[in-house]
Amino acid sequence: MAEIPILEMRNVGKTYAQNGRPIEALRGANLSVKKGEFICLIGASGCGKSTMLRLAAGFEMPTVGESLMWGVPITGPGPSRGMVFQDYGLFPWLTVRDNVGFGPKSRGRGRREINETAERFIELVGLQNFADVYPHQLSGGMKQRVAIARVLANDAEIVLMDEPFGALDAMTRERLQDELVEIWSRTGLTVLFVTHAIEEAIFLADRVVVMSPGPGRIDSEYVIDLKRPRDIASGEFNDWRRLLASKLHSHHARKAG
Repeated sequence: MAEIPILEMRNVGKTYAQNGRPIEALRGANLSVKKGEFICLIGASGCGKSTMLRLAAGFEMPTVGESLMWGVPITGPGPSRGMVFQDYGLFPWLTVRDNVGFGPKSRGRGRREINETAERFIELVGLQNFADVYPHQLSGGMKQRVAIARVLANDAEIVLMDEPFGALDAMTRERLQDELVEIWSRTGLTVLFVTHAIEEAIFLADRVVVMSPGPGRIDSEYVIDLKRPRDIASGEFNDWRRLLASKLHSHHARKAG
């Protein structure tokens, strides 16, 4: 019997109205994500990567087709699908501890369970010494760690990440990439990660899914068979970089033509 994917998009299309005109963001998009996979979505700006995440999160509904979690239609947001944004989305009036414990608290958990859950995930992202500070006292990288911990503390089975490291400096970004892979490998999480950076996708993903622009659809998929931890200076890594760069450049050329 075939394994039911944790997340599945079946022939999904999404059309928006803009100034009274229909804008087709996605057409015939199909994606299947197995439990425990780390998948990166890449593609040109405007190809529908973020729209795919919003449909998976349940923030929006497809115009046609269906989005499923464990074979059940997604009808709205839920804690099992946690979203991490580029702008962190933390509550500025809450400490790190209270931000991370917000999900369990909102679901009516007891104080002891809330505190134990918050402590566990704060430790997982290495912020034990910052548990009682507020977001404005943290660096960008620390804020993103808090955002990840908050999603995990809310019992997320799949984490949806929309260019979460895009606003960070290069060194912080590289450090958080390492830490995210470590968290993923330790927890068995499923991750669907949107990025425009080819190198980031190759470094992180089990599978890279390339989307084509206007209207967006899945163009091709590549299983990244490099051993972890991955060496971005290796010949094999650069072979993947050249292949995916060539694929994206061909999309740009078609769009320009």
